[in-house]
Amino acid sequence: MKLQQLRYLAAIVENDLNITAAAERLHTSQPGVSKQLKQLEDELGFPIFLRQGRTLTRITPAGKRVIERALRILKEVQSIKRLADEQRGDGRGSLSIGTTHTQARYVLPPVIRRFRERYPEVELHLHQGTSEQIADFAARDRIDFAINTGSQELFTNLVLLPCYRWHRRIVVPHGHPLAKESKGTIEMLGKYPIVTYVFGFSGPSSLQQIFARAGLTPHVALTARDADVIKTYVRLGLGVGIVASMAIDPREDADLISIDASHLFPAHLTWAGFHQGALLRGYMYDFLQLVAPHLTKRLVDRAGNASAPAEVDALFADVELPVYK
Repeated sequence: MKLQQLRYLAAIVENDLNITAAAERLHTSQPGVSKQLKQLEDELGFPIFLRQGRTLTRITPAGKRVIERALRILKEVQSIKRLADEQRGDGRGSLSIGTTHTQARYVLPPVIRRFRERYPEVELHLHQGTSEQIADFAARDRIDFAINTGSQELFTNLVLLPCYRWHRRIVVPHGHPLAKESKGTIEMLGKYPIVTYVFGFSGPSSLQQIFARAGLTPHVALTARDADVIKTYVRLGLGVGIVASMAIDPREDADLISIDASHLFPAHLTWAGFHQGALLRGYMYDFLQLVAPHLTKRLVDRAGNASAPAEVDALFADVELPVYK
């Protein structure tokens, strides 16, 4: 059994049992991957996958156990490589981050600029996606850190560190009837079509529930996952926008009026997550502290050694998180 075979096996799983896609990702040939898989199965004495012709259709029960162990082995190999890099202390390596558009577009640029100034030899990989996609990146060990808002139930395999809170703001074009209001009300919003995030319509703090408590039903003109898309349609007059506070750029959005909505909607929590037991290199600790200054190495290590999420929560009980309004 070779380590290369385990890498091929992981790539097949990560590419939905598509050997051709796995080969492309590994920059090798499809016949080569098929040959290594066949040799591995012959050595084990049982099939890892069921087949229909040359197509892999699903994983066998025994195959699932092999894959679980293979992924653990590959993760340990990566940890050993990081340990070697850390011992050399040459400031080289890589850092993969999975995050949302809003964080990547509005929060992380100054963080990444300062990080690059400190660690010019570290390769940065930014993977943008929805909460579900980021959770998938984490499950497949494709990222070192996940940075996301809410949806903690999707990330039960990670240690979650609270970074900061943010509020929503109302955005309208100049000349809109709401433009002269310093603070909006639910009743005011109820008079106009709304353009906002998809995730704004689920959970206990959703717009639907908040409107319902006021005896109203929101008129939703459009939902999107991208604040820039929301603002584009607000400019077109499609409706009143509701976006994250940090998604307002004073220069680029000078044609829009931004109205405080922190009194209307609960604050959202953005957190950073990593796998428990992961070997964090020095520059990784520094990156976390650039994202949120209270995330010191000592606090991160204590959270990583916690046996339950409640213990992590207790560590941050007295920490005053930054707030974007």
